[in-house]
Amino acid sequence: MGMTSLVSAVRSQVFGLLARRFAGGNGPYAGLAMLPDKLLWPLHRDGLDPVEEMARRVEGDPVSRLPLPLGMRGWLITGYEPVREVLGSLDGYSNDFGKFAGRVGINVTQDPGGLGFADPPVHTRLRKALTPEFTMRRLTRLQPRIEAIVQGRLDEMAGKRDVDLWNDYALPVPALTICELLGVPYEDREYFQKLSTARFDLADGAGASLDAVGESLTYLGGLIDKQRREPGDGLLGSLIRTHGNEIDDRELAGLADGVLTGGLETSASMIALGALALMTDDGLRAGLSENLDDTIEELLRYMTVVQVAFPRVAIRDHKVGGADIRAGDIVICSLSGADRDPSATGPAPEKLDTGRPMKRSHLAFGYGIHRCIGAELARMELRIAYPALFERFPQMSLAVPERELTYRRASIVFGLDALPVNLS
Repeated sequence: MGMTSLVSAVRSQVFGLLARRFAGGNGPYAGLAMLPDKLLWPLHRDGLDPVEEMARRVEGDPVSRLPLPLGMRGWLITGYEPVREVLGSLDGYSNDFGKFAGRVGINVTQDPGGLGFADPPVHTRLRKALTPEFTMRRLTRLQPRIEAIVQGRLDEMAGKRDVDLWNDYALPVPALTICELLGVPYEDREYFQKLSTARFDLADGAGASLDAVGESLTYLGGLIDKQRREPGDGLLGSLIRTHGNEIDDRELAGLADGVLTGGLETSASMIALGALALMTDDGLRAGLSENLDDTIEELLRYMTVVQVAFPRVAIRDHKVGGADIRAGDIVICSLSGADRDPSATGPAPEKLDTGRPMKRSHLAFGYGIHRCIGAELARMELRIAYPALFERFPQMSLAVPERELTYRRASIVFGLDALPVNLS
């Protein structure tokens, strides 16, 4: 979902780097078919719901130990209030890649850059430069283009009986939007899609994720070199014209990679998963015309497609939820757990309810200084994509039994592998 730079949720290469450190064998990833379930279980789901263990942790053990390699102390935070406490802390944790790399024993030259792995004052400077590009006034100029992209995809599907809604609609809409936003050549969109998908999926090990990150930064470096010579109308050209050499090429590549990371796979997953929920619930679908905003917010809460927030390193001893966090501990917050916490959602958080009397705002976009900078772009895409889809194909239904759908097994961005539907 266009959750830019949260991505605006955690970068999977962090887990990949952890994996790389304890992979055995001769090659760089030899012996690492996948990370152990004792580390990956917070990324597993049962259909659309977090696994049963998540609900148990949320209500009974919201701050619990997470086993990490190399003797590192890790914590998994699942309860709504302790997650907000950690994400909102300005002096208790660091996202700085150098601090994380030091704990894991990684060369700091592997720093992927971007807002997600930066602390103030670097984070403050970079976010201040990027924020004007994501104001509602600036994004409003994108709306006609997003509407045209959506209509173009719907026209492409019209006349067909069966389509894969993931490949034919959910993925191309944000991909073309991000290409438009960044100023990426249209012909490179499929390449961008593959890089975005590969970085998040840890089910087959860390190598593909790390390679995708490096390949993305290399590509963006070449694009920035061209934009330096002749700035275009996209985000990169705007940053270069406005800030010149105040932001160097590496920082620009990191920012652009964050936009790609946050705005493509996340938006695509949200469009697909939301369409699935709307297709199978007549009452929910009625909300598209009766109360679009509440419907979208409840879908965002329920899906929470970015499942965990950026890993943080504790920089002082302190307590969270009664647990003793030590300086140097690695802390991972489960956004999907927090958004199913009854203390914030009210009763029956496992149900989709657009009339839900939420006690607190959902955390699908994160919280604190690292909250998704592209939250409003994400909402804009969903406000356009959902109503247009069901207005064009009101009788759309699943082409296979729901139990046969396959979901990402262990991906930081939760999603489907495919969504086969019958349009007529």
